[in-house]
Amino acid sequence: MQSLPPELLAKYQPVIGLEVHVQLLTESKAFCGCVNQYGGEPNTHICPTCLGLPGALPVLNRKAVEFAVLAAKAIHCEIRERSIFARKNYFYPDNPKGYQISQFDKPIAENGWLDVPAGDGSSGEIKRIGITRLHMEEDAGKSLHDGFADSVSRTYIDLNRCGTPLVEIVSEPDLRSADEVFEYLTRLKEILLYTGVSDCNMEEGSLRCDANVSVMLKDAAHFGTKAEVKNVNSFRYIRAAVEHEIGRQIAILEEGGRVKQESRLWNQSEGRTYSMRSKEEAHDYRYFPEPDLPPLIVGVEWQAEILNNLPELPEARRARMIAEYAISPQDAATFTATRAFADQFEAAAKRARSPRRVASLLTSEITMRLRAAEMEMHESPITEAGLVLAADLAESGEISSKMLKAMLDTAFANREDFATVYEREKPQQISDTTVIETLIDEAIAANPKQVEQFRGGKRTVAAFFVGQVMKASKGQANPAVLNDLVIRKLDCA
Repeated sequence: MQSLPPELLAKYQPVIGLEVHVQLLTESKAFCGCVNQYGGEPNTHICPTCLGLPGALPVLNRKAVEFAVLAAKAIHCEIRERSIFARKNYFYPDNPKGYQISQFDKPIAENGWLDVPAGDGSSGEIKRIGITRLHMEEDAGKSLHDGFADSVSRTYIDLNRCGTPLVEIVSEPDLRSADEVFEYLTRLKEILLYTGVSDCNMEEGSLRCDANVSVMLKDAAHFGTKAEVKNVNSFRYIRAAVEHEIGRQIAILEEGGRVKQESRLWNQSEGRTYSMRSKEEAHDYRYFPEPDLPPLIVGVEWQAEILNNLPELPEARRARMIAEYAISPQDAATFTATRAFADQFEAAAKRARSPRRVASLLTSEITMRLRAAEMEMHESPITEAGLVLAADLAESGEISSKMLKAMLDTAFANREDFATVYEREKPQQISDTTVIETLIDEAIAANPKQVEQFRGGKRTVAAFFVGQVMKASKGQANPAVLNDLVIRKLDCA
């Protein structure tokens, strides 16, 4: 954000609405049989329908409709049984037909919502963000402005993306800070990934967001003039762009200027937005019903069939996992970050003696080693069975934490499952009090100075003797038994 004093920022209220485009994960495009796949040689995933050649007719992709309905219900939208496709007319080099098949006044879904933490999240309050509509449309191609010898004077066009099925999710202007924007997008992406309708890969353009930002005085009755920030390719950058834009607009108003209605782009290296084009005049897209497509009818029976594939969504799953497995809200949030991670935890938790022990292993020992090895969770050498075995052995006290760590180190170093390492090494924990007492006596006899410190009131010295016995037993002494016996022996020494 621009460096404005807090009292100045407090005078104004930001107002933000988001338009999120989501590419659907269908095998073929929205209105033809061309492969729906990122990349490839330019202009190879195209056909007469993609290009809008004379005589080519669009045929709606059924799977795209099903994905749109799933996404809409996941964000609490009402499904319109009868929606209409329209032609959105505009001329641009990457739009070979001169129009885009979209939906206008009768979209497939409306009136949804998402809950996000209010403000910066510190208050603990939850705020509901309205979702105006979710509508279906097709993507345009892509203009390539660099990477060629003559890029200074020419723009190249790759039409492979033409016809890719999209949904556009339009929020109400209910967002009031860059933090709320970040949380809204994070939750939206999480939900979309759970439903499986998109891979939401921002680097490949599967999820794109435009932010409409304006500011007004806190006591004003009307919103200020908005600027649209476009083409930001990460949530972190979107937050930074919105913060900057809020500061930029406040500075203009404080200097007596007027905010222009325009589209702006974010320059990450410079940390600022800059003007792309003016939007002072509303663009007349000359919408009219698409003559080559009949109304889309998604009746009650088809909706019910589609919604059979709607999974348990992240918020509901978090609440259930906390109640069912007695894990912390923080652990539940970690596990439900992806559907695969949550599935992995639950599968192990149902088999293990202690779900909380499984949670602890996953969030600490396993995750730490994955990061160190620069591996993803699905690349972990520890299988579900190995995780359950490790958790059960640690829970029963058959192995100490030191043994567990050592075997996990070996498992990751050798790319072996925990069960394989355990069967080979079979470390046995010493719980026999007679054996442990003998080791303690030896440690006490060898360290009279530390004994005197303990007698003098420095009871933390007990940890020294625990360490000495652990070293002597090669980490096999039962920690619970050892700690208790060390205190008793020292008290009597």
